[in-house]
Amino acid sequence: MTVETMVDPAALREQVKDKYREVAAEPDKEFHFHTGRPLTRRLGYDQTVVDQFPDAAVESFAGVGNPFSLAEFSAGEKVVDAGSGAGFDSFIAAGKVGAAGTVVGIDMTEEMLAKSRAAANAMNVTNVEFREGLLEEIPVDDGWADVLISNGVFNLCADKQQVFSEVFRVLRPGGRLQFADIANGAPVPDGALQDIDLWTA
Repeated sequence: MTVETMVDPAALREQVKDKYREVAAEPDKEFHFHTGRPLTRRLGYDQTVVDQFPDAAVESFAGVGNPFSLAEFSAGEKVVDAGSGAGFDSFIAAGKVGAAGTVVGIDMTEEMLAKSRAAANAMNVTNVEFREGLLEEIPVDDGWADVLISNGVFNLCADKQQVFSEVFRVLRPGGRLQFADIANGAPVPDGALQDIDLWTA
């Protein structure tokens, strides 16, 4: 079954890119969402780990929850971070899976990718790779991942059916999806569903 999207996916992506370019370039700016180290504390991340990260790896973090609170990771696991931003959750995952594991972060925003790659180099994190891509077309082989994580990104995609189809394509049989996101349980007027500004706000 095909579900009609409420907004133009390309237009929505451009607005999302514009917002997260700002988060990458001006992490201290005030946004309509929380960011950085204070947010990691609010969401229950292990501060003994976060404190070891340089500011560049944390300051542009803009998640909505803590996907690592859902289940433990094992050494050697292969992880996809869908919508990796500046790499914060990818770096957390890299520490959990260790040198025998691999993390692939996927993001569509050039500025976030540049920031995550620079932070990985500065931290000498060698088991992480950041790839440019859309969650509707995840650039990862079928059945590759043991775990897919995501943090506040699925809600920014117009075609969620396609996104989840891709998620389950890249997960191996028996693999895990651990994500945090924003969901609405109340009816939304059609006019609001079709307002891109409300999607990004």
